[in-house]
Amino acid sequence: MSVPDYQTLMLPLLESVRDGDKSVSEYVEELSERFNLSEDEKNLTIPSGSQTLIRNRAQWAATYLVKAGLLSRPRRGVVSITDSGRKIANSNISLIDNNYLMKFEGFRDFKNTSSQTDSDEVINDNSLDSSATPEDLIAKAYANYQAATKQEILDLILSSTPLFFERLIIDLFKAMGYGGRGKSTHMGKSGDGGIDGIIDEDPLGLEKIYLQAKRYAPENKIQIDQIRSFSGTLVEQSANKGIFVTTSSFVSSAYEYAERIPQSLVLIDGDKLTKLMYQYDVGVRTVETVRLKKVDVDYFEEV
Repeated sequence: MSVPDYQTLMLPLLESVRDGDKSVSEYVEELSERFNLSEDEKNLTIPSGSQTLIRNRAQWAATYLVKAGLLSRPRRGVVSITDSGRKIANSNISLIDNNYLMKFEGFRDFKNTSSQTDSDEVINDNSLDSSATPEDLIAKAYANYQAATKQEILDLILSSTPLFFERLIIDLFKAMGYGGRGKSTHMGKSGDGGIDGIIDEDPLGLEKIYLQAKRYAPENKIQIDQIRSFSGTLVEQSANKGIFVTTSSFVSSAYEYAERIPQSLVLIDGDKLTKLMYQYDVGVRTVETVRLKKVDVDYFEEV
């Protein structure tokens, strides 16, 4: 028996988690046993060799079930079944696939997010027809992969601790070139006045950037009062520059306020955060590099 595709794994995964929270290793092992995979099949890897095929496909199945609201991630590396998921797992349904998941608003929203046509966003599954060039198809596949990875980054951040999130933000800005070699940072703690980190803008530490990080669920938007409070903290610290980062988003009045104040204040929402992490290799790593070649038309021209 070959390794099942990720959609075939969806229902068995849901039924596995029905018995209790499972780590990735636990549900991968259970799925391997359920489908009677041989040792060779268990050890098959994706082309890059960085991960087994069954683990890769099981994780994709879990990601899609989370988007549909049938599973949740209560903490890092663990999935739990939701009430909706339990109801379906206890029904007589024989298959869960992407078409079935379109019944759920969360999954539809996830797919609709993929319909934007900006160059750095994923292309809609239906946007490419038979006239598409190979370059179009490659771009679509890469964009979908990137979008799904950024969504998974956000899910993992939301299941992490506040302290881990604050350290993540510091790591990101260091990766972006802020904070010269050996420069210290101050992590948020009780009585810090709303400052979660201080990082040097230049190697000599002549300019400092004050950071605040809020690990909020997507529906919990940052309000203008929170930006106003952070601005007040910058004034108290005689600081000219600040960055407010959240996993959710900001109300429009928060952006307007940030533009009016004399300090330089940058607001980074969850979407921009994951884009920066992806761009600067924070929390992600390259698993495969593909070199694409095309015909050199000039070479074939006879003179």
